[in-house]
Amino acid sequence: MPVEYAGGGVLAEHAAVREGVGLFDVSHLGTATVRGPGAADFLDGCLTNDLSRLGPGQAQYTLCCVPDGEPAAGGVVDDLIAYRHGDDEVLLVPNAANAAAVLERLTAAAPPGVAVTDRHTDVAVLALQGPRSVEVLAAAGLPGAELGYMTFATGERDGGDVTVCRTGYTGERGYELLVAADRAGALWDALLAAGAGAGIRPCGLGARDTLRTEMGYPLHGHELSTAITPNQARAGWAVGWHKPSFWGRSALLAEREAGPARRLWGLQAPGRGIPRPGMAVLRADGAVIGTVTSGTFSPTLRTGIALALLDEPAGVAEGDEVAVDVRGRPQPVVVRRPPFVPARVR
Repeated sequence: MPVEYAGGGVLAEHAAVREGVGLFDVSHLGTATVRGPGAADFLDGCLTNDLSRLGPGQAQYTLCCVPDGEPAAGGVVDDLIAYRHGDDEVLLVPNAANAAAVLERLTAAAPPGVAVTDRHTDVAVLALQGPRSVEVLAAAGLPGAELGYMTFATGERDGGDVTVCRTGYTGERGYELLVAADRAGALWDALLAAGAGAGIRPCGLGARDTLRTEMGYPLHGHELSTAITPNQARAGWAVGWHKPSFWGRSALLAEREAGPARRLWGLQAPGRGIPRPGMAVLRADGAVIGTVTSGTFSPTLRTGIALALLDEPAGVAEGDEVAVDVRGRPQPVVVRRPPFVPARVR
């Protein structure tokens, strides 16, 4: 996926998703199936969220953490979406850079009869995002309007299945479509044709980043990593705390009880500057209290925004003014709790 497509740029692509509809090729994401007797129960004992709450046709955001007893226990190996087809089959969509690590851990832990299969080379993923996305699916003859948030169904187009999932990474109503890789090009063209009247735009990595940062959605390697736990990243909502087992459970419970040493916050610049990843966050007295993990220009707010891990002993609260160190010059920013703009996923 390119940073942007010709004929508009990041700002136009961002606006298309917020106001109409945009189409992303996110086939760089990993895909894998876990199949066999008790596959869902096996995954529930590994991943953080409570997979037992899902029925067939439902999806869930979850985390693969470093197991207890290993260095960095409780840190995040990856965040991913689990699609439950039934007790004996779950589809996983991890991030591209971490798919191999997740699948290696699951394969090593899988009981006899449960197979973990990498599907990355034969499954493509397209993301149709924006308030008019449902119109485009209808025009393309695919299910959409009847799907609730975090559910999925299978439709048919051009003689093959298309799994349509009410999920996404933009904060808008949207869908992710899983299709055989050899039919992805035809589906891409069909969606662009079906969305012509809705002003559809192909969208790249630049818009994907501005959209997710406005929502405060974490990106692995920035707000999540093996050195950053779900507690620190405000992702504790994706942890089934009452489950008897999942990787990293003891470490995360201990950290939760004691309180994490740092926590994720949003920062919004009242001026023209844009906070960037790696910049130090400063208190009024000049003391360093954290680090920017992601930063960009918000096309919606027309100002700089950022996500940052801030030390809990600093005692910051929403509305406080701090600063980021921009090449030796402190730039004022206001502490915010994301999202920076309202989410409309439902």
